[in-house]
Amino acid sequence: MKAARLYEYDPAMNVELKIEDVPPPTITAPNEVVVKVGAAGLCRTDLHIIEGVWKDIMDTQGSLLPYVMGHENAGWVEDVGSAVTSVKPGDAVICHPFQSCGICLNCRYGHDMYCDHGTFPGLGIDGGFAEYFKTSESSLIKLNTGITPLSVAPMADAGITAYRAAKKAARLSYPGSWTVLLGIGGLGHIALQCLKHISGGRVIAVDREPAAQKLAKDLGADVVLDGGPDLIEQVKDITGGGAHVVIDFVGELGVENICWKLLRQGGELIMVGYGGKIEIPTLDLVANEIKIGGSLVGDYIELVELMELNADGKVMMHQTEYKLANINQAIDDFKNRRFTGRGVIVP
Repeated sequence: MKAARLYEYDPAMNVELKIEDVPPPTITAPNEVVVKVGAAGLCRTDLHIIEGVWKDIMDTQGSLLPYVMGHENAGWVEDVGSAVTSVKPGDAVICHPFQSCGICLNCRYGHDMYCDHGTFPGLGIDGGFAEYFKTSESSLIKLNTGITPLSVAPMADAGITAYRAAKKAARLSYPGSWTVLLGIGGLGHIALQCLKHISGGRVIAVDREPAAQKLAKDLGADVVLDGGPDLIEQVKDITGGGAHVVIDFVGELGVENICWKLLRQGGELIMVGYGGKIEIPTLDLVANEIKIGGSLVGDYIELVELMELNADGKVMMHQTEYKLANINQAIDDFKNRRFTGRGVIVP
């Protein structure tokens, strides 16, 4: 099969994935499933992988490379292990990005992302930038009638990451409250749609790119700002003192030390983007009684819920398609923000 493989890490990202012929994955355990890839989302995490940001977490022995990235996958079941009963060859599926064991206490509580024994195709083992990849039965969700793998693949990570953060924000929102979204890209535009359907509050969308600003307006943001140097003053003026909730989908490039300043007293910051370092005087933290917390991907049930919103036409992915043979062009376009929303790789 054709696959795009990473051979070296480079902080400057002056490397390209190599398109190669490699043996397709085969079933080696009763609960495994081989999926024929219909589409695979291109994620900012993929850029961070190439940069080596994840090396100490996913490649502790330095023996992973070369390997196949791609952790936002959807397609059709190709082959199943002897114990698999919930799907069969030909079924259209989306794949939760994390293969949880289902047995540890965290899994029993429903916290897939905290699994003690989980694996992550595309991060640490081969993923979906290929014609086929292997996952587990417990990671699969059948697609609703009329939904294609191409239309939803990035929902597997970008979608549930945004949905999980939006659910947290919605619990803190009420009619008249304000939520600020920083970055209306692959995740931010999904969070915006989710908030408009599960929250009664108002939404301010912030992005420097004109195309992202237009997308935010089209998706129903109450206010759209360009993120200029007077952003803090603008938000405080619009909201009457600061936002009740801020979701930062950037997490670097200085944004991580602006986001918490957008909050009102008692407000909450939800960090989704990463790469930077938050620095906040403890006096500000205490005197304003603000809360700062991270949000990691999403659990299996959250992906189920998101797919129902998608099936109802309430949350859709805005994306640009690339053939697998052109994956390096897709990466370069993503790095330089030449498209809005999500990039999707099609074998």
